Parts: sequence; C-alpha cells; structure tokens
Amino acid sequence: MSNHHDIGYKHLFSIPEMVRDLILGFIPDAWLHSQDLDTLEKVSGHYVSEDFQKREDDVVWRIQVGKEWLYLYLLIEFQSTDDPHMALRMMVYVGLLYQDLIKAKAIKPGDPLPPVLPIVLYNGGNTWKAKTQIADLIPPVPGLVERFKPHMEYLLIAENSYTDSALKELNNLVAAAFRLEQQSNPDNLREIIETLKHWLADRPDLRKIFAHWIRGSLMRRAEYRLVLPEVNDLEELNVALADRVEQWAKDIEAKGVYRGIQQGMQQGMQQGMQQGMQQGMQQGMQRGEALALQRLLSKRFGKIPAPVTEQISSASAEQIEHWLDQVLEAHSLDSLFGNIH
Repeated sequence: MSNHHDIGYKHLFSIPEMVRDLILGFIPDAWLHSQDLDTLEKVSGHYVSEDFQKREDDVVWRIQVGKEWLYLYLLIEFQSTDDPHMALRMMVYVGLLYQDLIKAKAIKPGDPLPPVLPIVLYNGGNTWKAKTQIADLIPPVPGLVERFKPHMEYLLIAENSYTDSALKELNNLVAAAFRLEQQSNPDNLREIIETLKHWLADRPDLRKIFAHWIRGSLMRRAEYRLVLPEVNDLEELNVALADRVEQWAKDIEAKGVYRGIQQGMQQGMQQGMQQGMQQGMQQGMQRGEALALQRLLSKRFGKIPAPVTEQISSASAEQIEHWLDQVLEAHSLDSLFGNIH
C-alpha cells in the first residue's frame, strides 16, 4: 500500500466505530462479539525495539474482558501486496508490543501476558498466497528440534475475497469502506456515499473523516483521473462528484471503446501476419517449384528459350505442378508448352 493510502486507512481505523464493525462483520468469533465493545480504547502503536528501531505505524486497540480488566490487543497491519514473510513480521510486531507493555509497566511482574489478535487487512487486487502461520515457513525437523519451532498465526482479512453483494448485506462501516475501494461505477460510488450520509447523520466528525478518506482514495486511483476540491463533509463530496460523474462515465466508456479498437487492431494485425506468412510461404514454394522445373527442363532439353521461361514465371502453382508431373515423359518442349518458335 502506498504511504498516503496507508495513512488514510490507519486514520479510518483509529475510529472505535470502525474497529467495532471490523470485529462484528469480519472476525468470526462469538466470544469476542459477546464482549463489551463500548470499552474499545486505542493504545499507542509507537514501539522501540532493543536496537532502537522505531515501530510507529501499527493500529492497536484493547477492550475490557470480564471484571478483571484483562486486555485484548488488536494489532492491525495494512498490506496491499502479498508478503511471503508476513507471518514472521507479525510475530516480531507482537513481540515488540509485549516488550513495550512490560517496559511501560502495564504488565506487572508475575502477571500473564494479555492475549493478542494479530490482523492483516489486505486490500490488494491479487489473491493473498502467503502462509498465515509462522511454523509453516519452517520445514519439518526430526526429533526434539521440531517441538521448539515457533507457532503464531495471524488473521487475514482480504477485501477482494468479498463480493459487493456480500459486503452490502453486512451493512456496516467497514463493509462500506471495502465497497468504496472496489468500485469502478460512478453511480454505485455515490449510492454508497449516500448510505454513509444516512448512517452518520448525527456524526459530523465521522462524515468529515470519511469524506477526506474517500476523496484521497479516489484521487490516488489513476484509472479515475479525478481532481476533486477540498471537502469537509460527505454531502460536499457527493456534490463535487456529481459535477464529474458524467465526464467520468464518458471516460470509462471511451476507455472501453479504445480497448475495443486496440483489440480489433491487434486481432487484425495477427490475422494479417498469419495471412502474410501463408502467402509468403505459398509464393516461396511456388518460386521453388518453378526453379526446379527450369532445372529439369534444362537437363532434358538444354537451353530453355525465353518464351518458355516467361510462361513458367507467370504460371499458377497448379500449372507448374502439372508441368513437373509431365516433364520426365515429355519428348520435347513443344509437347509441354506448345509451339514456342
């Protein structure tokens, strides 16, 4: 994911309502759903490792679990390309999180470590193929060593694994954000924005955050070629889009026509090349047969008169084949080509 897009997504998931909808809509766990999600609290994602390398781009939340106020930490990684070593990265990040909690004395000596749910939120176009379990990155080892392989798995939430209709049925903020990411139809985009306006009618702060994120997301997509003014509300964004939807639709249609023309030209070129190759091969074969006929005639009858050479050069492939069939039995050039004198 590009840096600006990354920042935009992290800003969205710094809203408790987004994290709540992520849990309820995309994390299939009844126990987690049963917890008091109103206790969601954002935690600093700024860590420093032992070699003083800062880790500043995580989104980390905690919720109150039961009466003892144990904490569940949600570590969210945003990713737009498949990373084969993501399981290793997530294990390191979780370790840094625990290390920071201990340094900050959020965990007292002797207390258990809080449970962590590592989440990779993937918004790329290709299928995510990387292993989600760190142990699967390590080949089997005989004997005792196998017992000590690390085991930690992250939860993958891949946007492209959900259809638009499935996301629409979820009816929540995260699903709407995913739908916006996938849209190529201007009318559908405005419909989703209208839905968000309705849901967030009493939340001008969230309308502003979504308007900024959607505007930035649309302008970063090269296929849209959209330039939008600064907006501070979803209504302003929809008005700005309304002025550009007609041109946008024309651009999309023009691209389709252009692709059709390109495909037609490509197919025409391929057909032309094939036809040209076939014609060239036929002409080459015909030329070779004509030369072979002239050699045979020369061997049998000596020097070939110019009128015969002219007849051969202007003859069809079928006529040349006929003369080749007859040349060994012919008694004279006249018997093959008529009176040539």
